[in-house]
Amino acid sequence: MCTALTYKTKDFYFGRTLDYDFSYGDEVTITPRKYPFHFVEAGDCNTHYAMIGMAYVAENYPLYYDAVNEKGLGMAGLNFVGNAAFWKKKEGKDNIAQFELIPWILCQCAAVTEARALIENMNLIGVSFSEALPPAQLHWIIADREQAIVVEAVQEGIKIYDDPVGVLTNNPPFQQQLLNLSTYMHLSAKPPVNTFAQNLDLKPYSRGLGAVGLPGDLSSPSRFVRAAFTKMNSVSGEGEEASVSQFFHILGSVDQQRGCCELENGKYEITIYTSCCNADKGIYYYTTYDNHQITAVDMYKEELDSSDLIRYSLMKEEQIRRQN
Repeated sequence: MCTALTYKTKDFYFGRTLDYDFSYGDEVTITPRKYPFHFVEAGDCNTHYAMIGMAYVAENYPLYYDAVNEKGLGMAGLNFVGNAAFWKKKEGKDNIAQFELIPWILCQCAAVTEARALIENMNLIGVSFSEALPPAQLHWIIADREQAIVVEAVQEGIKIYDDPVGVLTNNPPFQQQLLNLSTYMHLSAKPPVNTFAQNLDLKPYSRGLGAVGLPGDLSSPSRFVRAAFTKMNSVSGEGEEASVSQFFHILGSVDQQRGCCELENGKYEITIYTSCCNADKGIYYYTTYDNHQITAVDMYKEELDSSDLIRYSLMKEEQIRRQN
């Protein structure tokens, strides 16, 4: 279970939480412009936009969870189990495997409008990356500084939705998540006004009562509402430090703590990592469950005209700055 988010101050930011019970061995991965991508049905792409994001690198291939390319377009895949669908190869369509969708889009698209046009002719095929890595059931958020869309491959076909809140979680399908916000339209960051009974002298007895009813559980619908409310009411400075800090605070509202979401195997789902990428500057920030210090990787400090993946292992141990 995960939550993805867009945020804009002076710059545009894109990121997500990855909530799961184990890690495959995630790394901040930069794919330079000349890394050779081989797509299962779409052929080879040897020159493309550079990108940075979080990936599991298997057989020297970046299986991205989320990434942003050098044009400022971001994309993330989130679990969509039970609703996602795949099809067999179709003639006249761009047949793309689930595991290669993020690089296929970010290799060649500079904006959401370009991504939407590609996806309208796409057929998502159920081809495994390997025997150990079958197709994941996902849906995707794609965003630039102007707009965001959600892409869902379901039994009825490929669905593309405008995402006016710039938030995505998991089930149910996006249209239902968006409709559910109407249930909470009475919430406010301001103190409540007495509409209960005008002849009763009711006064707020605590700060924050305007948001009474904001869901606090870890379910996908609740995280969608909570992230949307927090983001839409968020106030921060325009600078990099203030913007990045606020981004992590917004996603902090949907953190999953070990012990609060127990799975059938006796393990617990936790927020393995939280990311925030300055899509304008190509700087990827992250924290991990056991390391709350923000770590940054700058794409433009690397040689982007090369052909080899650039990989950074996550700094997972807590770093405490002691003052005495």
